[in-house]
Amino acid sequence: MRHAQTQFVGGPLDGKVLPVALTMAEQVPKRYKVPVPATADRPGYELVYEREEFTGADKRRRWRYVYVSS
Repeated sequence: MRHAQTQFVGGPLDGKVLPVALTMAEQVPKRYKVPVPATADRPGYELVYEREEFTGADKRRRWRYVYVSS
């Protein structure tokens, strides 16, 4: 399975670049959910990021994830 180094904007993963598995169409998924395990004082939850298109410094079309909710 192929992966793409994808930038995350906003939320707890702001500024991180992580490998994301590509779909059969060779794109990153439209929505990316990150499960966060429960702790002693807080139940488990999910961070939700949505795909956004942007133009990189090299003028090529790229994808990044923007924080939606937790």
